[in-house]
Amino acid sequence: MTRLIKLVTQNIDAVLKDTARILRGGGLVVFPSDTVYGLLTDATKREAVQKLIQFKNRAPGKAISIFIQDLSHAADHVKIHTKQRPMLASLLPGPFTVVLPSKHTVDPLLESEKGTLGIRIPNFLPILKLVQIFDAPITATSANLGGKHPYYSVSSLMSQLPKSKKDLIDLIVDAGKLPRNKPSTVIDLSESKVRILRKGDIVVEKRNKYLSHSPVETRKIGCYLIDKILKQKQNKPIIIILKGDLGSGKTEMTRGIAEYFGITNIISPTFVVYYEYKIKAHNFDTFIHADLYSIDDDEEFEQLGLEDFLKTGNVMVVEWGERLGRILQSFQKKAGIVFVEIKYDGEKKRQIYVSN
Repeated sequence: MTRLIKLVTQNIDAVLKDTARILRGGGLVVFPSDTVYGLLTDATKREAVQKLIQFKNRAPGKAISIFIQDLSHAADHVKIHTKQRPMLASLLPGPFTVVLPSKHTVDPLLESEKGTLGIRIPNFLPILKLVQIFDAPITATSANLGGKHPYYSVSSLMSQLPKSKKDLIDLIVDAGKLPRNKPSTVIDLSESKVRILRKGDIVVEKRNKYLSHSPVETRKIGCYLIDKILKQKQNKPIIIILKGDLGSGKTEMTRGIAEYFGITNIISPTFVVYYEYKIKAHNFDTFIHADLYSIDDDEEFEQLGLEDFLKTGNVMVVEWGERLGRILQSFQKKAGIVFVEIKYDGEKKRQIYVSN
């Protein structure tokens, strides 16, 4: 009989231990992720993998990815060229599946016909902790039948499954309704040319170059980038300088960054130059959104007093940051700075470049 456990903050350790026990016994588990509800099983056990394939009605030879803990563990399962490491470090953890030549440490049914294997390092602590406890790769595939849409709640999943499929599930870990994120972007790095096999919410063309096809995607890229930036530039105020033509999406990028901190009421400060917002998440203090479009010279800029915000715990996003002039040098001494340039690539498509 299928067991169901509600996942809450208070019971996470107990749930993870229970889940690991089920996986060690070859069980099939429905578990939340940073994208959709997924199907987990021991990626090294043939019977467990066959059970998963039976559940999904998976076509023979169609690869299934694995969850791993970090990049050091990735090298245990796939072949990584030295030149690929910077790109992998810039992407992971995050909503990406990266395909590389397999070292054949998992069941062959999970590999492609070319001998490649997809790896996932999600930006989702419960799964990362679970992989650590389990101490082996776990399958990373969405909890849906072949050709069907992914699921964001346990109730919608179970309402669509026939009894024969429900009976294959040993444990369901219910974390409630997940945000409506697409499944991960699948990037094939097994050959010299980078190929996107499936587009998720965030599409990468190469290291530090992202593609957006809508304002929603631009916001999601902003949310993803700030998470990366905060991990790299600790114990400093953060300044993100946005460059791009009018209408390119700088304010949408700012909204995505702000949403990471729980701020949803961002409006353009073009005529007042900047707004302040209190941050109630991630142990940060103040979010400053500045727009320098109307600033003409260094003297006018100095009168704004933005340097007063250069304190640890503050995050500043500056649109038209190329107008900072000589003040930029002062900012660089006191803060961690990241440049984001947004370029038009057709009516709806944007190319987004990130650099330090």
